[in-house]
Amino acid sequence: MDTPTRISGTSPRRAVDRSVRPDRQHAILLAAEKLFAQHGYRAVSIRQIAQEAGVPLALVSYYHGQKHELFKAIFDHWRPTVDERLALLAQARQGTPGADMLARVVQALVLPVLRLRASVEGEYYAQLVARELFYRTPEAASVLAEHFDPMAHAFIDGMRLACPGSSRPQAAWAYQFAIGALLHHISDERVERLSKGKNRPASPAAAELLTTFICAGMAAVLVPAASPTAQV
Repeated sequence: MDTPTRISGTSPRRAVDRSVRPDRQHAILLAAEKLFAQHGYRAVSIRQIAQEAGVPLALVSYYHGQKHELFKAIFDHWRPTVDERLALLAQARQGTPGADMLARVVQALVLPVLRLRASVEGEYYAQLVARELFYRTPEAASVLAEHFDPMAHAFIDGMRLACPGSSRPQAAWAYQFAIGALLHHISDERVERLSKGKNRPASPAAAELLTTFICAGMAAVLVPAASPTAQV
């Protein structure tokens, strides 16, 4: 039986070579992440995860316990991405309230996710988050609440600091609308057809357009309104 090892967050998923017996704990995590992202939590079995990872079935439970524990382990593994967004938010809150601060808050919310989605290591995780936040199955609800609800409250507070006249209900709606635009961008593939082949799904090149779009929408909803023409 393999001895459990510490999961590395830097091993590229497509570099796994099973012929040299890679870190099996990490391989299981990546396999589960990929399958959950593609098919959803309920549609994936432990057996399928073991087959995708190229490991014996019993090894999945040995390292990660039951399926809901493995699901939670994926989000625990990527916790630094939440911490990065919160650190950028703390920086964004410095200075004078208004359009510039709101733009920095939006960048802190959006840009780390777009970088993650464009990376080899984070591609499936970003898709998994988008899927589970859309469908929010009962099995996933507690994990999502643990990892994302505190961050959401922090960003809502940051939006209200940037636009001091805004109520919490207004800011909560603005946050929800922003998350909707972000999740749609990283998960929907129709843009390639709609642009007649000119745009690529989840393209990092659209980052500035997306942040400007979200910032303008927030500025129109929050009070007092920041300038909807703020450039980010």
